[in-house]
Amino acid sequence: MNKQELIGAVADASGLGKGDASKAVEAVFDSISGALKKGDEVRLVGFGTFSVSKRKASTGRNPRTGEPMTIKASTQPKFKAGKGLKDAVN
Repeated sequence: MNKQELIGAVADASGLGKGDASKAVEAVFDSISGALKKGDEVRLVGFGTFSVSKRKASTGRNPRTGEPMTIKASTQPKFKAGKGLKDAVN
């Protein structure tokens, strides 16, 4: 399912028009992104938890040349599925 299909599914399930459903989906994505950007955690009970983890700088190898290279530290978004979502999938 891509973003447009998600918007269509939200529109059908909620009875909203596609324009309003698009705004709603965008607002959810923007809210989650904004919270993660601030370093906060987003918990959706029964669905899952969005969080941020920090990765340390490390040394890797260039796959073409085999030369060592440094990989700089970064911040990564993470998602951990909740019990309700796990049960729905299994």
